[in-house]
Amino acid sequence: MRALIAEDDPFTRKALAEILGADGWEACTAENGKKAWELFGGTQFDLACLDIMMPGFSGYDLCRMIRESGSKIPVIFISAKSEEIDRVLGLELGADDFISKPFGAREVSARIRALMRRFDRWDEKPDSGKSFPFGPWTVDPERLKAVSPEAEIDLSKREISLLSLMKEKQGKAVSRDSFFKLCWGWDSVPESRSLDQHIAGLRKKLEKDTKHPVLIETVQGVGYRHP
Repeated sequence: MRALIAEDDPFTRKALAEILGADGWEACTAENGKKAWELFGGTQFDLACLDIMMPGFSGYDLCRMIRESGSKIPVIFISAKSEEIDRVLGLELGADDFISKPFGAREVSARIRALMRRFDRWDEKPDSGKSFPFGPWTVDPERLKAVSPEAEIDLSKREISLLSLMKEKQGKAVSRDSFFKLCWGWDSVPESRSLDQHIAGLRKKLEKDTKHPVLIETVQGVGYRHP
């Protein structure tokens, strides 16, 4: 498998390439966003690891361009920008995960393996292409979109996986552990904010009033529920 690494810091770029190489990846590296986009246009990739702040195109730019090209490959932001707004923006642009710097080799390796397992499982699901209702929206996994009479929005595979799980358990609270195990492939993620950031992004896309959500309810101490 081939991974695109876009990172302007040479030490971080080398470290990421070594981490992925040790797991059997062929790592193609770029020192700026412009070079990364050139590589992406001429090579088939299975994963993209993007820094946010880079010369040329930012990681945000690259993620948006990758999604606009029609590519559905997993995208991970690896950045020193760790504020929640940065993470939510990345997820809204179509990223699948966000790892903060400084990072450990084991964390990066484990998160990438879990992400790829989740994508493999999604592709193997026999009903993964079936549309389903979610409130006033119709979620279309094949097109990675949600459509209502008034709008059409783009969704990532991870977002569709979360919506599908809540729809399957409609009326019941889905625990945080269940979300992470079934949608991320992670058996244990202590103190992770990834779920909350994805839910915030989904509410911004789907809810009429994010301060008073009616499609995705918070169940204190448990997780989330689609009523």
